[in-house]
Amino acid sequence: MKGSAPPAKRRWRGPSVAVLVLVFCSLLVPFAFLFGRFPAGYVTDERPQKDFGFQSFGRLEDVKDSQPEARQPSGDENKMRTKIVPTLSKDFKENNVFQADGSLHKRSGNETGKDVMPTSKPQVPPTPHIATPKAVNDLHANNGQKNNKKRTAKGFNGDDTEKYCQLEFGSYCLWSIEHKEVMKDSIVKRLKDQVFVARAYYPSIAKLAGQEMLSRELKQSIQEHERVLSEAVVDADLPPLIGEKIKRMDLVTARSKSCTVDCNNVDKKLRQILDLSEDEAHFHMKQSAFLYHLGVQTMPKSLHCLSMRLTVEYFKSQPFALEHSHAFKFDNPKYRHYIIFSRNILAASVVINSTVMNSEVTGNIVFHLLTDEQNYYAMKLWFERNSYKEAAIRVMNYEELMLKNFHNIGLRHLYVSEEFRISIRNIDLPATKMRIEYLSIFSHSHFLLPEIFKKLRRVVILDDDVVVQNDLSTLWNLDLGEKVNGAVKFCGVKLDQLRMYLGKNFYDAKSCAWMSGLNIVNFEKWREHNITGKYLKLLQQFKITGEASLRESALPISLLLFQNLIYPLDDRWTLSGLGYNYEIREDAMKGALSLHYNGNMKPWLELGIPEYKKYWKKFLTREERFMDDCNVHP
Repeated sequence: MKGSAPPAKRRWRGPSVAVLVLVFCSLLVPFAFLFGRFPAGYVTDERPQKDFGFQSFGRLEDVKDSQPEARQPSGDENKMRTKIVPTLSKDFKENNVFQADGSLHKRSGNETGKDVMPTSKPQVPPTPHIATPKAVNDLHANNGQKNNKKRTAKGFNGDDTEKYCQLEFGSYCLWSIEHKEVMKDSIVKRLKDQVFVARAYYPSIAKLAGQEMLSRELKQSIQEHERVLSEAVVDADLPPLIGEKIKRMDLVTARSKSCTVDCNNVDKKLRQILDLSEDEAHFHMKQSAFLYHLGVQTMPKSLHCLSMRLTVEYFKSQPFALEHSHAFKFDNPKYRHYIIFSRNILAASVVINSTVMNSEVTGNIVFHLLTDEQNYYAMKLWFERNSYKEAAIRVMNYEELMLKNFHNIGLRHLYVSEEFRISIRNIDLPATKMRIEYLSIFSHSHFLLPEIFKKLRRVVILDDDVVVQNDLSTLWNLDLGEKVNGAVKFCGVKLDQLRMYLGKNFYDAKSCAWMSGLNIVNFEKWREHNITGKYLKLLQQFKITGEASLRESALPISLLLFQNLIYPLDDRWTLSGLGYNYEIREDAMKGALSLHYNGNMKPWLELGIPEYKKYWKKFLTREERFMDDCNVHP
């Protein structure tokens, strides 16, 4: 037939096509090996970030993921994987799992049934039975959604790390958790994370033969990132082409991970960088805690302005005769005398105002406000400008009284009630199981009160961080018997737990500590038991080397002198802990006769617990022009 091929040619056509297909396949297979995703003969530790405690951040919108998409392994890949896995050690296979895409996943402690050792350095547990005053201990300390933040902060319901943080940094941890904000500048954070990983791989890549170009690119990317981070602190400072740098770093890091390196070297480098980062974070945490406590104990700028403005105004204005009109009440024991130590004008004003506003009869109330020389004239002018119904208020310069009448004692400076942060634990329990308690106690100035007010028989001593919510008339009708000090006992701390501070003195180990804040004191029984004389003798037993040791001695002295002389008041008389405890119920606060804001978070500070401030602000004087001039708005 005309168009058909000869029989010989038709016989050779089939074999020739088969040869061409075979040649094509032989060329295709090497390319598949070069560019395909075949597993290499090494493994890497791809541990999740949560094992290190780092937060995960999303990628930039304009930067695509450089990692190839996951796919199902082929039959050849499975065969190769079975060849690699048996060569690994038994412990390694128990703690690691190969994923479908050939990557390695580190098992968690729950998956393997074994505990995973933390990568951070072990923390040294604090010394048991710590009891140091706030001024000393705090200045030398070694400390999602809104509902979740509150739940974590309240009552230390978080994990053991948060409890240990509270032990080391005090109430700073509570405040920092309560005021934690969503982290901004995530791009800067991502740059730092990329440098972190690149530094871990660079030493191993630099030692590999034939990877000089990759090593140079990795080093260049690290230097570029460090240059950017040295000039930019927030995302707004970053250059416009930062997305390209991030993408380039992702690519070079991915290439570094694909190289055959010694995993131990990378792991050691990562741990080294992690330890350095943890040490740096711990340093900044301690520094933040120090600055926090410094801010707590330093008078705010606005309150200092208020005191200075009132002092200047006192010498510019005409003298008032209001205090002289009540002079006959000051030494008359028939009246109800309240004594307050304070350097804070607003705090003293709230204590007095809350007591007066909740008293049915105010004509028989006398307040003796003892302050230091610096705030004396400001206090006088404030209480002369503001009236508190029919109550009489007497402002006294404590330092001047000491200089005139008690110059031989050597305690000239004013000391308000001391606060001690006490860490208590059983010696058999770990450090994270320690319990934090705040204890308020009489200061050295309190033991001289019967000598200052020689004609008075019974007084009520109020701390300046107390808010009175009810009439205290029934307090004056209590029969103290042979007791000297009526106080609320605090059995959360026993004297046996403070034995290292009480020394070799005799005391009842099972006796409870007591709290200052609201105390009714019988000066007649005080003088019969010679409490002041015993105080001066006991003070000589303690080695006083400076201001810090002097204030530390207030705790054992107060507890030892009033042994068996405390009249226990009912717990409803005062509710303590509003300066550090986040889990006080609102119904308990409303039912208490007085509220005690003991702790670091005072209500007149910005650091105060917001939920508790309203009870204090209710008695704050508002119509005072000096407060507006100094921008005083606690």
